[in-house]
Amino acid sequence: MEAGRLLRTPIPWRPKLTPSPPTFPRFVRASSKSQGRYRGPKPKRDWLADWVSNNDGTVRSLPIYVGGVSLLSVLFNRTISGIAPVADASSSQSRADLLTLGLAVTNILAGLVWLSIRPKSISVVNPQGVECRRIYPNNAASLVSELLWVWESLSVVTCCRSLVILYDSICILQIGMAAESSAGDGEAMAVEATKLMQGSLYQGVMKSGAQSYLANLSLYPGKSELPFLPSNTQAVILQPIGDKGIIIIGGDTIRGFTTSDQAWITLIGEKVDASLSKYVNNLPVAVQDRV
Repeated sequence: MEAGRLLRTPIPWRPKLTPSPPTFPRFVRASSKSQGRYRGPKPKRDWLADWVSNNDGTVRSLPIYVGGVSLLSVLFNRTISGIAPVADASSSQSRADLLTLGLAVTNILAGLVWLSIRPKSISVVNPQGVECRRIYPNNAASLVSELLWVWESLSVVTCCRSLVILYDSICILQIGMAAESSAGDGEAMAVEATKLMQGSLYQGVMKSGAQSYLANLSLYPGKSELPFLPSNTQAVILQPIGDKGIIIIGGDTIRGFTTSDQAWITLIGEKVDASLSKYVNNLPVAVQDRV
């Protein structure tokens, strides 16, 4: 009986459901009008700073106007108020007028100082000299290619206009602008390695082992030790090459080499030191040739 009941019990039929296609997020295509607009945050402008920079002369003379108006106001007030022109220490009005006169004179003097002190504009100068390209003749081709790469990189990226590389008492490279020789034949003045190594600039850099940056060359008495550079060279970097040489870089702008340039030149000095130590130690001493 139980078996018959099981056979008669209807089995529910469940149809197989077809899976619905997955839904993907919709992408709204931007119109051509909204593509040209910037909807992000806009940078803020300091209107006061812009106005001050555009009216530098007026701002510097403003204390003179304020002090002059204050001085005239005090004199006019004493005239119409009937107070005696002679200051009386027992009168509160006289003490206030004296204090006002002192502040007015201080404003006038401050304005005169502001007008007398103006920042000097820094501009790029054209080096006065002749083009120079001297390379040590016994250098390997790969070394010459690397040195020329150093010159091209520095002259393009920084304010470098003159480059001198001295290593192991030999002038390996002199390129860029140089001072004209005393003979007046249109040739560049050669670098006297022995005389340069005896100078205080070279000795100081070798002793410290660190880069020396002469941001304004005209203020340094050691400028006379670099006669081969153009006379109007504005800035110089002295980069030691290990303990055997130095890189001299002349620029055309006062304080033209940034901190990033100085750090990069330090790395270049290390690379040049590694390259020169492979070749120059085995080279015979020879006279420089002009390429």
